[in-house]
Amino acid sequence: MVHENIVCSLGKKMEQNGEGALKTPLLQDHGSSSANHSQDTWRSNQNTRKVMFKIQGIKCGSCTVSIESMLGSMEGIESIVVSPLQGQAVVLYKPEVTNAKEIKEVIEDMGYHVNEFPEQDIAVCRLRIKGMACTSCSESVERALLTADGVKKAVVGLALEEAKIHFDPNVTDANHLIEAVEDAGFGADWISSGDDVNKVHLRIEGLQSAEDGILIQSSLNALEGVNYVQMDEKAQKITIAYDPDLTGPRTLLQCCQGAALGPNQYHVSLYTPSRHRETERQHESRVYRNQFLWSCLFSVPVFFSSMVLPMFPSCGDWLDDKLFNNLTIGMLLRWIFCTPVQFIIGWRFYIGTYYALRQCSTNMDVLVAMGTNAAYFYSVYVAIKALTSDSFEGQDFFETSAMLISFILLGKFLEVVAKGKTSDALAKLTDLAPDTAVLLTLDADGKVISEMEISTQLLQRNDVIKIVPGTKVPVDGVVVEGQSHVNESMITGEARAISKKPGDKVIGGTVNENGCIFVRATHVGSDTALSQIVQLVEAAQLSRAPVQKLADKISRFFVPTVVLAAFLTWLGWFIPGEVHLYPSSWIPKAMDGFELALQFGISVLVVACPCALGLATPTAVMVATGKGASHGVLIKGGNALEKAHKVKVVIFDKTGTLTVGKPAVTNTMVFSKIPLQELCELAAVAEANSEHPLAKAVLAYTKKLHEQYGIHSDHTLEPKDFEVHPGAGVSAKVGDRTVLVGNKRLMLASQVPIAPEVQEYVSDTEHLARTCVLIAVDGVLCGAFAVSDPLKPEAQRVVSFLSSMSILSIMVTGDNLATAKAIGNEVGIKTVYAETDPVGKAERIKELQMKGLTVAMVGDGINDSPALVAADVGMAIGAGTDVAIEAADVVLMKSNLEDVVTAIDLSKKTLSRIRLNYVWALGYNILGMPIAAGVLFPFTGIRLPPWLAGACMAASSLSVVCSSLLLQFYQKPLQVQHAQRPEDDSISV
Repeated sequence: MVHENIVCSLGKKMEQNGEGALKTPLLQDHGSSSANHSQDTWRSNQNTRKVMFKIQGIKCGSCTVSIESMLGSMEGIESIVVSPLQGQAVVLYKPEVTNAKEIKEVIEDMGYHVNEFPEQDIAVCRLRIKGMACTSCSESVERALLTADGVKKAVVGLALEEAKIHFDPNVTDANHLIEAVEDAGFGADWISSGDDVNKVHLRIEGLQSAEDGILIQSSLNALEGVNYVQMDEKAQKITIAYDPDLTGPRTLLQCCQGAALGPNQYHVSLYTPSRHRETERQHESRVYRNQFLWSCLFSVPVFFSSMVLPMFPSCGDWLDDKLFNNLTIGMLLRWIFCTPVQFIIGWRFYIGTYYALRQCSTNMDVLVAMGTNAAYFYSVYVAIKALTSDSFEGQDFFETSAMLISFILLGKFLEVVAKGKTSDALAKLTDLAPDTAVLLTLDADGKVISEMEISTQLLQRNDVIKIVPGTKVPVDGVVVEGQSHVNESMITGEARAISKKPGDKVIGGTVNENGCIFVRATHVGSDTALSQIVQLVEAAQLSRAPVQKLADKISRFFVPTVVLAAFLTWLGWFIPGEVHLYPSSWIPKAMDGFELALQFGISVLVVACPCALGLATPTAVMVATGKGASHGVLIKGGNALEKAHKVKVVIFDKTGTLTVGKPAVTNTMVFSKIPLQELCELAAVAEANSEHPLAKAVLAYTKKLHEQYGIHSDHTLEPKDFEVHPGAGVSAKVGDRTVLVGNKRLMLASQVPIAPEVQEYVSDTEHLARTCVLIAVDGVLCGAFAVSDPLKPEAQRVVSFLSSMSILSIMVTGDNLATAKAIGNEVGIKTVYAETDPVGKAERIKELQMKGLTVAMVGDGINDSPALVAADVGMAIGAGTDVAIEAADVVLMKSNLEDVVTAIDLSKKTLSRIRLNYVWALGYNILGMPIAAGVLFPFTGIRLPPWLAGACMAASSLSVVCSSLLLQFYQKPLQVQHAQRPEDDSISV
């Protein structure tokens, strides 16, 4: 069922009673709202760390004593044990005071050589990066992080404005990582670490002294399951990280309230820190808007005095009045108004240029700073020359500098606003969960004693909550009482309501439609399906698609090339002008040849900025992964998104993929004197430990048979020597009997003779598209089950649609050939590989890849995981196993085969959009640079002034972002058909 499929698709292992909750999140690192806390959060969860060194040069006991005494004098060292025989030192230290690198350096300063410096831990953290404008910026940040001590891997996302860093906590920490980013000229804020899995933020009112804070912290630290406590006494706020299996936010809140001594009373309440990403984006948007408005305040008078008023002699004559020598009023006013724009509002470009050049790289800031400085300082030269000479006449370009900065700031403002909409789909997902829930208190008999409305953030595992019609389910859980229908379209996209009864699972964020149900919470906080989806999409958005390598390569040499082109443009116009190779009439009035050449050079410098190039891929990937998630298709990164559009062959597993995955026994046959009930009991015991769908069918049939005949067995047999035979079946000892349950291959491998009548029954069953499961007891074939697994209603339509896309469909299954061919004929698949084990599936894929074909594999079981890994694009059915989902590149949350088409089509649309983005990005440069260089000027008199070139540069970035945003209107090529599936509301997975 769909509601079970989503939970399974995120690696959950919930038993029907909800007690088998998964403890490990799907993604180890994810965003949290802890950004306003200290960057040292990640290392506060442990009081001490242990590090071991191998030391060369220890010759005697005195060496040991000297090392121990020297290290013992270091601050933060808890204990030291040095073994002279083994040449090892084990040091216990406080990570907030010192680190392993410092300890190593102290030992080496004593004259010893540390032969081995172990990397015992790899921590993961995320930083918000501020000030990135183009691919060169992201590369500079990435390079700065990778060169920092202790950093093993760093990925910087330009569109997401984040960095994901893998580092050794023994060598470096968050502060050093942030310093590395800041040294590169960018701002950095802490977002989260791998330890920030479950957190609660509390506001505590009534603290009267520092002792109160210490008391609360010690009370919390004494609780089992508390990882770390961080208190801000000034703001009266506390942040607690905890293990949800051992404690919960409500227990922590009560602990804080109960820590008061005597008459003291603390008022403890929950508070939610603002979403840092949205807050940062709003702040950045305000900064650019304010800077643009201030720039306009000074630039508009410059623009009017130089370009508008001179067109109206009656209004602008006074501007030509001379103050001293040839310095006019207009020139002085333009100088005065332009200077704040150049050096105060435009200071950001100087800072960016300094840090870029210090890192031996170039970026947009370099181009802007060069262009505006050339215009400004030449204009200053003209103004000073006019002030000191009564014969000099020259034209200033103050309007070029001021207007250029204004247009760039306007472009950045519009770009930030547009980029904020690229993650709209993700924001909508995070807003699905309700703010409050109704918590029930039950007595020993399960009767409701009381109910109370609390914040959803205070829910803990095994809480029982009441969900009335029309309200949202707050967290993932299992229905324990009542019946209803739940609309899960917010998660799955399927509009039809799903029936829910005791034992069924529900997902946080879905809507209860018509009945009142009681739900026991099994997954709360970051473990809910909704949180896992958000984490997966965020990770995908941070990843870099291979197609982006093109932009990265171009950006490396683009800026130096542009600078060279600008210089050659200036020379190309200046030298011919000096030697009169073109008529003097080409030079505009009040301008000379040098000034004309300078304007052409500045225009080339500005119009060719590669900002848009860096945004072409990541913005499209962000929108596409978010849109895919809203359609029920989770794409794990840009690599999978790019590869999917090349798929030429789709390989389908059969059971649970092309079929519903809930096979049922439709017929039985006994070939011995053993009664059917006893035979079924033996088969069920042997299959009890198997996760295969056919095993579940046998167990369900046996249970139904017992109910039909009123058999109640108080003593259940336990299988011994249980063994799985991949692609064949299982074997086990049941009591003193050896039981085999599986296909013909298992029987033949176990040397069990198959009589002609059995062979005939098997053949007839397989030609009816049913799977024949044989049962052998003590080497004698005793019976068979005919198992039918109905096809998914959309299977035939999907195969047909893939064929229309020139994509070949192949079925690979461990089932027998006759059944596989019968199923293949039903869905329209001509190429069928049957009786294939897991390794064989992977080998089939490799054979196709050797022919140069890009292969996608669609599967759901553990036996599909090797094939999912081997395929170019692995697609896991949402109802599949954890192993299959982890191995896959794409997770189809709704377990609907139509989403195979959606994933491929979305990939095609995204790659098409990325190519179009490159056209937009490079189009401005390819068309703009020749015009800016003055190619059209000799023939048409058309030239591109520098301020207009700046507007074009800003427009290119905005065009790319808006182009990516058009993916928000993506529609699936195949719409879900809400046909009732067999056993849709019956047995739970």
